[in-house]
Amino acid sequence: MGSSSSNYNEAEIKVENGSYCGSPDRDSGFCSAAMVNVTQKLIAEAIGTFFVVFAGCGSVIVNKMYGQVTFPGICITWGLIVMVMVYAVGHISGAHFNPAVTITFSVFKQFPLKQVPFYIVAQLVGSILGSGALYLLLNPRAEHFYGTTPVGSPIQSFVFEIIISFSLMFVISGVATDTRAIGELAGIAVGATILLNVFIAGPISGASMNPARSLGPAIIMHNYKAIWVYILGPIIGTLAGGFTYNLIRFTDKPLREIAKSSSFLRSMSRNK
Repeated sequence: MGSSSSNYNEAEIKVENGSYCGSPDRDSGFCSAAMVNVTQKLIAEAIGTFFVVFAGCGSVIVNKMYGQVTFPGICITWGLIVMVMVYAVGHISGAHFNPAVTITFSVFKQFPLKQVPFYIVAQLVGSILGSGALYLLLNPRAEHFYGTTPVGSPIQSFVFEIIISFSLMFVISGVATDTRAIGELAGIAVGATILLNVFIAGPISGASMNPARSLGPAIIMHNYKAIWVYILGPIIGTLAGGFTYNLIRFTDKPLREIAKSSSFLRSMSRNK
């Protein structure tokens, strides 16, 4: 779920082709993935999506079957698994885990178009494998469906998906494509956004924000009820969120050119 800026220039090593990484002049090695080949990126995307779905959907199905997780627990699980997987593979693949995010980055020239189909396939494979593992391990019945279906009307859920996907992509754009942002905080910011969105929209739409997250369980359990909501809604929302952030971003200068400090708190205090 991350990317570099439009022309793949020096400021874009945030990391090349998308990553939740810090500024490009770091020596830590966390940003050393600019030359990672496509195969490694695809494997990282598949593994990351697998664990996002396995943990997130796993919390849903375990709660339905055994009642031990609770709704707040489900929200926290989704936020935490995305956060830790961003830190685990963000420097390799960019940690998209979401076809809507990949498409949006490509539309705004922040991700190479030729890699989009491969990323989407890797994400779908990861989601299907994660969903399949849950099915084999827990043998759920139809009422234990761990995909996403509207609780109210499909239109209501569709609007919810657009709004929460907008907020997700807006945050991702801020922490992953803007060189002024503090890259080390990206995983926390994105995970927290997902946690909050699940709290708000989970009881209504299921808070997918991700076509792969919804398609995996749907394919495994053959439940495609209102699946269009969870394909179109996130794509429209992320495109709108990405467009809005790019519209309001007034400069592409790296953070180090604006404040000669790596500390966000110090730079804030200097402005007081």
